[in-house]
Amino acid sequence: MNLQMVDLKGQYEKLKPEIDQAIQHVIDTTAFINGPQVKEFSTSLANYLGAKHVITCANGTDALQIALMALGLQPGDEVIVPCFTYVATVEVIALLKLKPVVTEVDPDTFNITAEIIEKAITPKTKAIVPVHLFGQSADMEPIMAVAKKHNLYVVEDTAQAIGADYTFSDQVIKKAGTIGDIGCTSFFPSKNLGCYGDGGALYTDNDELATLIRKIANHGQAKKYHHEVIGVNSRLDTIQAAILSVKIKQLDNYCKARGAAATYYDRQLSELSWLQTPKRQTNSTHVFHQYTLRLHDPADRDALKQHLADRGVPSMVYYPIPLHLQEAFRTPEYNQGDFPISESLCTQVLSLPIHTEMNREQQDFIISAVKSFKK
Repeated sequence: MNLQMVDLKGQYEKLKPEIDQAIQHVIDTTAFINGPQVKEFSTSLANYLGAKHVITCANGTDALQIALMALGLQPGDEVIVPCFTYVATVEVIALLKLKPVVTEVDPDTFNITAEIIEKAITPKTKAIVPVHLFGQSADMEPIMAVAKKHNLYVVEDTAQAIGADYTFSDQVIKKAGTIGDIGCTSFFPSKNLGCYGDGGALYTDNDELATLIRKIANHGQAKKYHHEVIGVNSRLDTIQAAILSVKIKQLDNYCKARGAAATYYDRQLSELSWLQTPKRQTNSTHVFHQYTLRLHDPADRDALKQHLADRGVPSMVYYPIPLHLQEAFRTPEYNQGDFPISESLCTQVLSLPIHTEMNREQQDFIISAVKSFKK
């Protein structure tokens, strides 16, 4: 059985006529940079999210960097981030000469919490970057309350959770990424809404921030050759925007398909006492960018991974090293043992294949392989 973590070819084949036509139209018009499809997709995404402004850019890492640049932070200002996440989240903080303050995460959801954040705040803290890991939103209502209390910016990293809904205590529902000051996402091909190359976007309801973000992403200019601020060159190319304009119409269906696959995994694997299936928050839907198991015994993780590989089942470890132990970010301030939950997760997590084209036969094969593992 040909199993993949993400079946991009199968997904493309279902949309092939529309995708091919969209790409061909860009080629025919030769509007490769900032063609009308970029604005069209930005509008579609804004409507989908309920966001006032969507500004596209070249990739998700650029989105995070541009967001922090737009906030006017100064070298040495502190930005709180979770320890258990992809390097891009902390990379842009370091590049801007800001100080990343890594924190522990919740052992069940793997997300940062308001309680954890509050313990890390100092007089130098200026921003928080909650990462909506693996497909569900961090608990944003208390996080926003902490941010308001301490006058901090909130930049949501929603690269893995586009399409997830967060429900507030008053039953107001907002899309992940539209709650803080700025939301950032990636359109990397394997993402729930992915293009066929690199791409990213920022969203905000703040008019002034939106104007500044647009300038920063375009060499610091609103008018050609008039550079008002220090900027970068970061844009979504027209072909990728055309592809995304087709795929965004399927985003809710993609989320449902992933959710259904995750529910089936849950039902079949929850009986295994030696692992933990993903925990779901009551106030956030989960769009399952990853379906991540937590094995109670770290020795089982690598053994299971090899066991699955021997049977033709791919799996991935997201992530094998916590941020504070990455060589590029090692400082005397942080040592092994400082973040025991994150460090344990790095030795215990294993993600199984999950994607929009997954069928029951494939899942049964994967589930059978997991269940045949002998401890």
